[in-house]
Amino acid sequence: MENTTSTTEKLNGRIVIGLSGGVDSSAAALLLKEQGQDVVGVFMKNWDEQDENGCCTAEQDYSDARRIAEQIGIPFYSVSFTKEYYDRVFTYFLEEYRRGRTPNPDILCNTEIKFRAFLDLAMTMDAAALATGHYARLDKRNGVHLLRARDAGKDQTYFLAGLTSKQLEKAMFPIGDLEKLMVRELAARAGLVTANKKDSTGVCFIGERNFKKFLMQFLPAQPGDMIDVTGKRVGRHDGLMYYTMGQRRGLGIGGMNEGTGESWFVVGKDLKNNRLIVQQGEHEELYSTALEVENMHFIAGEAPKKQFRCTAKFRYRQPDQGVTVTMDGKRAVIDFDKPQRAVTKGQWAVLYDGDECLGGGPIDDTAPLKALDPALFE
Repeated sequence: MENTTSTTEKLNGRIVIGLSGGVDSSAAALLLKEQGQDVVGVFMKNWDEQDENGCCTAEQDYSDARRIAEQIGIPFYSVSFTKEYYDRVFTYFLEEYRRGRTPNPDILCNTEIKFRAFLDLAMTMDAAALATGHYARLDKRNGVHLLRARDAGKDQTYFLAGLTSKQLEKAMFPIGDLEKLMVRELAARAGLVTANKKDSTGVCFIGERNFKKFLMQFLPAQPGDMIDVTGKRVGRHDGLMYYTMGQRRGLGIGGMNEGTGESWFVVGKDLKNNRLIVQQGEHEELYSTALEVENMHFIAGEAPKKQFRCTAKFRYRQPDQGVTVTMDGKRAVIDFDKPQRAVTKGQWAVLYDGDECLGGGPIDDTAPLKALDPALFE
């Protein structure tokens, strides 16, 4: 499938674009303006907190977005979705960590804020479309199909897997056909102030701050014992919420004299007894053969078949993995062609058919290659 959202076809109506203050949305807005589109820039403020230096992290981004709108010559507005973000995204984020899971709030931000609250706002502005700086493509010739970006290294369809075809009908991704280098060159040629701005990293409300320190502000730490797969106590953990499946760094037990000398990895959590389970070396306990998603979402509204073959990612930037998906209502069982390392509850399993993103859902359970001894959880 080829992209037919067409960043060259002039739409009859206004295009509202989310200006984040970064180079990607800046270049997207520039492309639309150069095509003669009626473009309006809107900056979304989703989080209201100062960083570790006492500065509001949104202020610089807002300033950059406003300057971009001035440079391009488009109207500019700012809107706050801080309450919607807290209610729909952040509370979910905290609840998942309370449950010992590792959520991906960026996916929920797209489904609940950018393409729901923001899309609703755009429609009140009589917009024909809502554009963003995401690296993704759309094919609207026969229904709505979400396709990977041309730049495989920057593709963001993983984070868009929770959207519906109705949401995507009104979406535009102007830079989806461009490589990242081309985006920066485009911005530089136009003299945009964001041309050389560093890409943002991490969850938007955390940014590049210390994750553990941030989480401590909202969830009380509950330290406990760290045990190995035999039940032997090997150390202490700071709180189960700070660790994720397969984690190696930050365990504080790397200097132990006994054992094999290999690195230690997180292989499980005993929520009942507040114990973190670790293992020395990468062994079968770290791998799984299948996973379950209780509420699988398909962009088209339904699964292609009750059972079908496709590829999947279980975390962003992971190479595609061959899988077989079996549906039972909304519940999906995803069997892997080969065992997968550190598949993590709370993260999303996202499905692909070639370049097309079919949808996805949060991982609720896994089938370990070798189960941990049940006695560890007594």
